[in-house]
Amino acid sequence: MPNSYLRRDCTSKYSLPMDEVKFPLFHRTRAISQMCNISSYTTELLEINSKEPLMQILFIPGNPGIVSFYRDFVEALYENLEGHASITAIGHISQGGKDLERRKMFSLQEQISHKVDYIEQELRTCQLPIVLVGHSIGSYICLEIFKRLQHQVKYFIGLYPFLTLNKESQTQALIGKIAGSAIISAAVSSFASLVGSLPTRVSRVIVRRFLGPSWSTTAIDATCKHLLQYHTMRNVLFMAMTEFRKLSEDPDWEFMKRKQSQIALLFGVDDHWGPLSVFEEVSTRVPGIALSIEREGHTHGCCCTEAGSIWVAHHVSNLIKNQIQIRNL
Repeated sequence: MPNSYLRRDCTSKYSLPMDEVKFPLFHRTRAISQMCNISSYTTELLEINSKEPLMQILFIPGNPGIVSFYRDFVEALYENLEGHASITAIGHISQGGKDLERRKMFSLQEQISHKVDYIEQELRTCQLPIVLVGHSIGSYICLEIFKRLQHQVKYFIGLYPFLTLNKESQTQALIGKIAGSAIISAAVSSFASLVGSLPTRVSRVIVRRFLGPSWSTTAIDATCKHLLQYHTMRNVLFMAMTEFRKLSEDPDWEFMKRKQSQIALLFGVDDHWGPLSVFEEVSTRVPGIALSIEREGHTHGCCCTEAGSIWVAHHVSNLIKNQIQIRNL
């Protein structure tokens, strides 16, 4: 699809009421989970391949980078785009159910390079527009991919973006201390592994009790199967430590200005990872970016509830339809 199909999204700084959201049909197309070897690293993918694709969407998760959390979102997005997009969600290295990398830990920069390698390996000959969608730190990763592969990426959407440290957040300060201590990180990871080793019925009850009854079955399953593993939690915390070091720097405002017509960001009302102070700073420094605020209370962990996943999928599909002219959508 030629670049002329891209146009500026004029809808900025808005929120969508729930009564505008169209929930997908019960019998929706299911995403397929499979393993792929990327630069010698076994990587989990969650995919839906379109028979008549007009674009390729690559979704980058937050941290933890477990794609199973995003199954409801991926399937709802595919339905909202009426099957005209092939969608791939790519997991982070060594953040899955099996310790295939023998407890090796991977930094933020290594995870970024891993995603670039995937595009160069699997999408090098792709003739379709590539749309990047990132959640939380996945938004930062998408921006870095965009900078490296500007000729391939046509559009980027950041969901509840974690782009810079929030020095006012006590939660971030606590996570930073935990992630920065090898001893504490090992203890937390051991406890997670202990819970994960319990009978499935017991671990599910514990997860639902402590993480909330609103969590979807998809999120509970992803937590019990993938997150409650020693190697996964160690990698989650190690990656977080490297995130905090890198994101102490300012975002690359100059790049965002140059690509402002190809960037959209969705913020939450009460999100310490992507606070409204960052929303205001982006709107001041890069006024051409399409900015939105979600006011339905789905929180930063939108992927953990079916309602949140569906709402965000609807929002993303609208942005894509407005940005890329697709006949009959």
